[in-house]
Amino acid sequence: MTMPVVHSLREQIREHIVEGIVSGRWKPGERIVERRIATELEVSQTPVREALRELESLRLIESAPNKGVRVRNLTAADLEESYPVRAGLEQIAAELAAPRLSADCSALEPHVAALYEADAASDGTAQVRHTVAFHRELVKAAGNGVLLHTWEGLGIEVFTALSIRWLGTVQKSYAEEHQELVEAFRRADPNIGALVKAHVLGCAPRA
Repeated sequence: MTMPVVHSLREQIREHIVEGIVSGRWKPGERIVERRIATELEVSQTPVREALRELESLRLIESAPNKGVRVRNLTAADLEESYPVRAGLEQIAAELAAPRLSADCSALEPHVAALYEADAASDGTAQVRHTVAFHRELVKAAGNGVLLHTWEGLGIEVFTALSIRWLGTVQKSYAEEHQELVEAFRRADPNIGALVKAHVLGCAPRA
């Protein structure tokens, strides 16, 4: 397999490993062999090692002397830990982004439309992708680079996918819940920050 050149090599390898974990190719507790990935992707072991180090910082994998790298045995409690932090960040983001989004929600609307299609088709992959994309656009609209960098560092997409795939965490309707947020932004709801925070906390898995 030859890697495309759209993103950095490390990012491509990281996405490959994450997809393997989310799809179940590598099960919790199973070893991930650095050399095997390098051979499969026709790359050196250095960028594979860098990608694995990044995933370890996200607490998705763990390494131990003489035992190599393994997928962490994540519990509902482990997955739940990031949600209060994420909720706080998105509350701040919503309050900062409110003036901009009250005037123009066009960055959010395509993802809501896609979520209606994903809900109708029970397409879990698309539900994850567009849910995360919606929230990324919300955070980006705050116009604060530090906030966005911190949010992205939480590994939102990975943990959202794992919550759904491993724990069966589902919402009543991904599209309807996000449509409600769009409408709250449009009407310049003074409680928008609290609404977004409650929405995020409501998505958390339950230990």
